[in-house]
Amino acid sequence: MPRILLIEDNEMNRDMLSQRLKRKGYEIVLAEDGQSGVEMAQADTLDLILMDMSLPVMDGWEATRKLKANPQTRHVPIIALTAHAMAGDRAHAIETGCDDYDIKPIDFARLLAKIEALLQSGGLS
Repeated sequence: MPRILLIEDNEMNRDMLSQRLKRKGYEIVLAEDGQSGVEMAQADTLDLILMDMSLPVMDGWEATRKLKANPQTRHVPIIALTAHAMAGDRAHAIETGCDDYDIKPIDFARLLAKIEALLQSGGLS
């Protein structure tokens, strides 16, 4: 069962997304801010990270940079989740180290397809 770290500060988004992913067979680990998300990723074995980019303590941009700079976590795919859908945001997320990007409100079918594609490209099924 693939393990996904969901780093999301909004309780309603966190609960909704984690429950839907659990129903699809994923094991979900939760963090509420970027700093605790980085610490959890470094202490755990994960298959994928869903990273809200507007987080307290440490934002998702900095958390992504830290995870991708660490040899222990750099291989873990990260999907940026953001309400910012401005021109250039996707490119900025990829430049920061994210492997993909999705906008809020979440279209679950679209996000699930991105998760499955990244997991399959990483050798998981």
